[in-house]
Amino acid sequence: MSETESAPQAQVPPLMVNIQYVKDLSFEVPGAPMIYTTLRNTPRVDINLDVQVRRITEGQNAFEVTLAIKAEAHDPGAGNGSAEGGKVFVAELQYAGIFTLTGVPENAVEPLLLVECPRILFPFARNILSDVTRDGGFPPVLLQPIDFVALWQSRRAQQGAANA
Repeated sequence: MSETESAPQAQVPPLMVNIQYVKDLSFEVPGAPMIYTTLRNTPRVDINLDVQVRRITEGQNAFEVTLAIKAEAHDPGAGNGSAEGGKVFVAELQYAGIFTLTGVPENAVEPLLLVECPRILFPFARNILSDVTRDGGFPPVLLQPIDFVALWQSRRAQQGAANA
């Protein structure tokens, strides 16, 4: 290589995953051990999912993105008069990642953080939730794919309505 030629510059990706981790995980079976002998049907599972974003340090482009998932299972055959209201189990998972954005235009930051980052985290969180419910003695909770674009658009519409 001659002195006039320069070494090729390493291309920095606009979105970099620094680390992924379980931030919080909880699994409760309020009716144990009796629930294992009385449960006759596959539990009905209600899922609540949220995406949370926070900047790690001011002035830097590092963000923590957290997928917060709550799966609450109920016995469809239990009456509401039972001690736990037919609650079979509650699984709560906060799965997070630290992401660095480089050279991203301001109008692309929000969609990257609220759509692409959760899309990267989702398969790992899905696997953890499936494993923990199976290891808890129940059929594994298999989350269906999430449309993070629709979730983001819904959040924007709610914020727009609140600001109006």
